[in-house]
Amino acid sequence: MIAAVVRICTAALAFVPASAGTDAARPPVLLAAAPAHVTLAGNARTVVRVTNSGTKSVVVDVAPAGFALGLRGRPRVVAGGVRSAARWLLLRPRRLALAPRAAGSLVVISKLPRRAEPGDHDALVLLITRPVKSTHLAVRLRLGVTVVVRAPGKIVRALELRRLRRERRGGVRLLELVVANRGNVTEPVVHARAVVTSTRNGRRIATLVTGVREVLPRTVGLLEFPFRKRLRGLMTVRIVIPSVAGRGALRRTYRLRL
Repeated sequence: MIAAVVRICTAALAFVPASAGTDAARPPVLLAAAPAHVTLAGNARTVVRVTNSGTKSVVVDVAPAGFALGLRGRPRVVAGGVRSAARWLLLRPRRLALAPRAAGSLVVISKLPRRAEPGDHDALVLLITRPVKSTHLAVRLRLGVTVVVRAPGKIVRALELRRLRRERRGGVRLLELVVANRGNVTEPVVHARAVVTSTRNGRRIATLVTGVREVLPRTVGLLEFPFRKRLRGLMTVRIVIPSVAGRGALRRTYRLRL
């Protein structure tokens, strides 16, 4: 993953509370990891600091897992895949015992196999809490630290703009653009915009923007451009994705009836 890219996957992957048992002022289990996104180049290592800011002692089980992004960029745990780096990770220790307001160190090591395919390979380090038996606490929490391992070799950048369509979701009108990453590295999409002009007279009607997201190698994603203005008729829509991390700006023009 490229250092200059705005990270969109650094949040906790999932919080899974079981039965209640929380304190009004401070929860019994409050786990954080820093950094929450790790990039390793080849065979490398880094340290993640895991902190328990809750009021109860916890044991944290550590395990690698597969990682993927949904069409709209939502992260999820998966069993693995062709480009998963989960099997390349060594995690030490595999279990952390943390007292209230205490922290521990987790070492993440990447060991690439022979003939690893060049480019970015994704994984998760799952941190799953389970209470110390003496606390009789029934709260569990799952936190995901995203990991990208970049294998050496030829880097291929090939982000492709595909179909554009009009959609309505939850009362919100938007344009949806299908993008495909045919390359071997994660592609950031930052400050993409859709410039809408009238096909009849060339007058600019609106400039729509989308959020920040990433598209993993060999996957397809959706960019959403919400709009409030009432747009009707045949329009020209010019999509512009600015240059990021050495990739040239992408542009494509569509004609769409709105």
